[in-house]
Amino acid sequence: MNRESSLDALRGLAILGMVLSGSIAFGGALPVWMYHAQVPPPLHQFDPSLPGITWVDLVFPFFLFSMGAAIPLALRGAIEQRKATIFFWGLAAKRFFLLAFFALFTHHVKAWVISPAPGVKEQSLSLLAFALLFGILYSGWKGSFARNANGIRIGCFSIAVFLLWQLPFHGGKGFDLFKSDIILMVLANMAFFGTLIYFFTAKNPWLRLLILLVVAAVILSARESADNPVKSFFMFQEIAGFRFDWLYKFYFLKYLFIVLPGTLAGEWMMHSSWDHLPKQSRFEKFIYGTIILFLLIGLLFFLLYRDHPLAAGGTGVWVLLFFSSILLWGYLRRCPALFSLQKLVKAGLFLLWLGLLLEPYEGGIKKDPSTFSYYFVCSGLAFLILPLLKMLIESASLRNGMGWLQDLGKNPMLAYVAGALLILPVLSITGLKVYWDQLNQNPWQGLLKGVLFTGVVVWVTRFSVKKRWFWKT
Repeated sequence: MNRESSLDALRGLAILGMVLSGSIAFGGALPVWMYHAQVPPPLHQFDPSLPGITWVDLVFPFFLFSMGAAIPLALRGAIEQRKATIFFWGLAAKRFFLLAFFALFTHHVKAWVISPAPGVKEQSLSLLAFALLFGILYSGWKGSFARNANGIRIGCFSIAVFLLWQLPFHGGKGFDLFKSDIILMVLANMAFFGTLIYFFTAKNPWLRLLILLVVAAVILSARESADNPVKSFFMFQEIAGFRFDWLYKFYFLKYLFIVLPGTLAGEWMMHSSWDHLPKQSRFEKFIYGTIILFLLIGLLFFLLYRDHPLAAGGTGVWVLLFFSSILLWGYLRRCPALFSLQKLVKAGLFLLWLGLLLEPYEGGIKKDPSTFSYYFVCSGLAFLILPLLKMLIESASLRNGMGWLQDLGKNPMLAYVAGALLILPVLSITGLKVYWDQLNQNPWQGLLKGVLFTGVVVWVTRFSVKKRWFWKT
């Protein structure tokens, strides 16, 4: 796959947010906007009636968007070579099953899942699981290892399956197909359907958008209380008594509203006009970055604190978006040569407006249960942030500083599990976790806890990238 630096940076930004949001102190040490809007402090109990989103709720959609944008870049060569349709089916199926296995395995081999009171044995098993994943997903072996790469992969996979078969997970009940990392399981479905939909619509993007209308129609019809054929199709989760909703649900396809717009961004980024953007002055970068930051913070504030006087019954968010749209449009008119940049910004503004028009529907914008406004608002923000990342990377003074964010996005699977399967086990075995757990006595310690943990994950991931230890699905 041809690497696009800004896309790596967006993916890295998403991973950074995932790790940070999952490692900060919980229990009321930090304000509500540091957590998922529907799981507020201090109890962090899920409340689906709460509308709003925080920066934490943007993390997963940004990763999905970057996955969608990467699909055209990954398939470009194979499509140009006119490879057979079966090749693309095989590619989609391979990624689907690898990510599904990844979702099941990484969930089960966390020390606290193996045992409610994990000790050195359980922590060591988590470290072993990390090593096994390395053997399964790493493809850069050299010398004699390269000649035996398939044997290493099969051997590591066999040991992993043996662990899933033998270890006493979930209170001694053993392995359970319905216990998995839901984020990774959604990614598996998006990789499969996103790849195939893009392949069949590569020459007809409008057909890709029509597929979204079909998906929306199925979701809306399935919500009707009365039984109907569409609802039966939506609920199709069993064959001859075998339930497969642990692996696939039509409900997962709602995230195509983020992935498929991402494929459009990927197509626009393949054009030479994107690779050879005219240089912008520091002032122009500053203006664009300031507008995007102002828009991002303002939107999150108004959508989360809708009872605040500044929100004025919802008027505040419309005023904010109106003036931000005018400023962005003025910026584009000053840079008419940035054709690909204009496409991304216009698409972002359109999706933002669409998302806010739909915001009152379904009880307000929510990540869980996710609403249509959530998909469009998050996709719109991703469209707008990509050009900013491109500008920052191409800035001579910031290029080196942005490198760590790109490296994080180059090896996302390793970064995603490094915390649970490598860093926490090491902290536990060495006895340092006792001190680590104490960093929750005040907001500064709670934030420091997340920052330190995230910093170690970034260091481990950058080290793997420098060594070219890439995990590939």
